[in-house]
Amino acid sequence: MSVKAESWGSRVGLILAMAGNAVGLGNFLRFPVQAVQNGGGTFIIPYLVCFVVMGLPLLFIEWSTGRYGGRYGNHSTPYILDTMAKGRIWKYIGVFGIFTNIAVASYYCYIESWTMSYVYHSIMGTFSNMDQAGIADFFDKYTTIGKSTTGIPYEAVIFYVVCLLLNTYILSKGLKGIERVAKIGIPMLLLFGAILAIKGLTLGTDGASEMFPDANAWDGLNFLWTPQFDSLTNPKVWLAAAGQIFFTLSVGMGTIHCYAAYLKTKDDVALNAVSAGFMNEFVEVVLGSLIVIPIAAGYLGLDWVLQNAGFGMAFQTMPYLFQQWGETLSVFAGVFWFGLLFFAGITSSLAMGTPWMGFMRDEFKWSGKKGAWSFGLIILLMGLPTVFFYKQGVFDEYDYWAGTVSLVVFAFLETILFAWIFGIKKGWAEINMGADIKVPIVFKYMILVVTPLLLAWVLFSSLPDMADKITNQDTNNKEWFTDTFYAENLDADGVKTGVVDSVATNFIKLSYQNEKQVYNKDLDKLETEVFTDYKTYSFKDGQTVTVSKGDIIKPKDTIATGSFTNNVFYKTLGRLFLVGLFLFISLVVYRAYVKRRKEGRVHS
Repeated sequence: MSVKAESWGSRVGLILAMAGNAVGLGNFLRFPVQAVQNGGGTFIIPYLVCFVVMGLPLLFIEWSTGRYGGRYGNHSTPYILDTMAKGRIWKYIGVFGIFTNIAVASYYCYIESWTMSYVYHSIMGTFSNMDQAGIADFFDKYTTIGKSTTGIPYEAVIFYVVCLLLNTYILSKGLKGIERVAKIGIPMLLLFGAILAIKGLTLGTDGASEMFPDANAWDGLNFLWTPQFDSLTNPKVWLAAAGQIFFTLSVGMGTIHCYAAYLKTKDDVALNAVSAGFMNEFVEVVLGSLIVIPIAAGYLGLDWVLQNAGFGMAFQTMPYLFQQWGETLSVFAGVFWFGLLFFAGITSSLAMGTPWMGFMRDEFKWSGKKGAWSFGLIILLMGLPTVFFYKQGVFDEYDYWAGTVSLVVFAFLETILFAWIFGIKKGWAEINMGADIKVPIVFKYMILVVTPLLLAWVLFSSLPDMADKITNQDTNNKEWFTDTFYAENLDADGVKTGVVDSVATNFIKLSYQNEKQVYNKDLDKLETEVFTDYKTYSFKDGQTVTVSKGDIIKPKDTIATGSFTNNVFYKTLGRLFLVGLFLFISLVVYRAYVKRRKEGRVHS
């Protein structure tokens, strides 16, 4: 066995670092939106069930697997898995544990850079006197490369590069750098979160206005915590809950394995797993539910929240809401909120660098600095397409394939390895080795039967969605380059028609009948309301609109001609980048295998 060059300085530092790995942007941005979109309080039920039957078992598996591999001098998933079973295939299954981190970090650091930018703009007073539409437009311009919100050319790119440099510098300091950031970042995150959560709890109807006279923060809280039981039988709600558990706990990624690989043989993995898991759940369920939704409902009303809930909502609305607190308090609130998001983001993105660094140090004797800066360079090359082509869908492709599908695939395979190939008897002994707490025996059978079956169900249920993604079923403009642009679907079935409401040289506005959900406070339930909605298309010079006002437009009707580069081109480019990254890491793992074979270190 090789001697580990690094180890954690303290259990507190390790738990805070692991909590930082799990506590991320998803706790404050993704969780409340997922809850709103999936039945409010109903979502909490499958969410907590998934935490118990999938989240905790996977935490036990990944902590104990990482510590086991670390005893053999392995600090990333390719050779951690290789130590657990015979056969060459497992080291390549372990590629997911490096691939996912690099791919997710590529776009995750972009969101992280938004938080840096918004802290800067909060301090500089950029949002002063902006109405809500102006702040939403600010976000739109910020993510449109070529436009500038402040006169700084390529502002989004600059903040992205600065964010990467900061991450890379901290990573180059090794575990001590990560532990130091976690010890500062997590307490600051909790402090900022508590301040904003108190505001969310005490706002009440104080934010109501002439435009939103029924605005009430308590409506947001009531909706989040009052189950709409008719949603409980919807499989999509359960899939969303399972996906959020993966996202929030950072399981199925390989970062937990890597952190746990630096534990000592008798260090307790059971208590560490439970501590980090429940700290994450506290931040997500308690703090995460008390900030964005209540404050937004307190100023804009619950119905507005129901119709506009999305990942970017906090960036498009919170600066405006903070302006209602006065000039001075709005600055502090902006720094608290976006500073909270930054600390949540950076403690997670730092964890994503450790599997690559651990692998290159183990196999090729790279120094921590060389591993960190090479990681930063790969992230830059992989991430720039998500920055430049954010509006074209590259960001979403990365998030779907690397941030969702890859997690489920890897989690399923590692659970099969742990429970059925390594063996549940050895696995259970590994979980309980040195444990200060006694893990309930029921988790042994969950890991053996329930967890793999649920993971298989989630994976199988996602296959139709994956097929739709690959075949670009979300658009009628499927050609990369074309001289014709078609109308997109106005509903999921692609049967609804629209009417040209207004038209200009490079612009079309369609009106159509749509449905939205509104909350009936008297009946304490969601209701569907029909309203007139609009869809707009903007075209460039050289692209000619071919419809007139009053025309009835069906999906796939030609609405413009000219020279078009459709979004499917950029999405395909993003998928090719991801495939190329996976093949590149597989090649690096193969080179490591050849090197090990020459040195007589091949596991048998």
